[in-house]
Amino acid sequence: MVLTASPAIRARVQQSAVRRQDHGLEELTFMAMGTRCRVLCHQPNSPDAIAAYQNHLLDWVADFEARYSRFLDDSLISRINAAAGRHWVEVDEETDRLFALCADLFFFTRGAFDPTALPLLRLWNWKQRPATWPADRDVSAARERVGWNKVQRRPGAIFLPQAGMGVDLGGMGKEYAVDMAMVLAGQHGVGNVLVDFGQDVRVHGAPPGRPAWHVGLEDPRNPGSCWAGVAVTDHAVASSGDYLRHFMHEGRRYGHILDPRTGYPVNNGCRLVSVIAPSCTIAGILTTTAFILGPQEGYHLIHQYHGASGAVVTETGNLITPRFYEHLVRQN
Repeated sequence: MVLTASPAIRARVQQSAVRRQDHGLEELTFMAMGTRCRVLCHQPNSPDAIAAYQNHLLDWVADFEARYSRFLDDSLISRINAAAGRHWVEVDEETDRLFALCADLFFFTRGAFDPTALPLLRLWNWKQRPATWPADRDVSAARERVGWNKVQRRPGAIFLPQAGMGVDLGGMGKEYAVDMAMVLAGQHGVGNVLVDFGQDVRVHGAPPGRPAWHVGLEDPRNPGSCWAGVAVTDHAVASSGDYLRHFMHEGRRYGHILDPRTGYPVNNGCRLVSVIAPSCTIAGILTTTAFILGPQEGYHLIHQYHGASGAVVTETGNLITPRFYEHLVRQN
């Protein structure tokens, strides 16, 4: 069973697409998954391969959103959530692999990453002004419906055993899509690519005349400017921060990132975590988990993960792993 995008979703993604050439690069921008997506390609004498890749990518992203967005009532994720406490739901092979990855990441992060945190996400209304603080009893009740270890799976099917449970792939879905966009590029023979979905980035090869791609890291103390830039090739760069979405409660500052183990927003001095890793999925999980764990534990998590490096930006300074310095090309 494979769910493809409705004509309306495909049309929305296609109509948002803009293609242009800039300094030897073929640029494609479009809106999908609630964010701005940007892809840069450089493949000399292969315009047909780039065009075919761009067309394939637009259709694939539209299909991905149709399946996994919890904001679409007829998506696979919405049908799984609607069936919570009632019955099993059949899933396709790719979704099976995606949920297997969720299980691995839940175990690796010791529950700091939990795709079943939707009851908590629904409880905390970040857009309400002034922000409200839910009652402790409501947080506790929502926590009872959270826990990937409760999810029942078998090949080709999934079951959420408690009514009110829900899956949300917002913590890794976009990053997974970035990785798949790079896979598609390889299938079309496009070797020099930068994929940027909402500032989750993965690169391969290099742009014209340079040995690596350069990626800016936004300064949480001065949004809109960068505190550093990194040079990368064949790696991903992801960041998590609370500097754009936060609120004050009883004189303390809280961001929009929740710790699913407690049910409450993180407040530990972190402002931004950036990670370089072989895949965007891993980079994204490491940034969010490190942010939840706090500066010191987060730093050690990144430092100890094979192939990863990162920087933890706090209210008072930066904690930078040794390997991250190898990528820095500019630091303010």
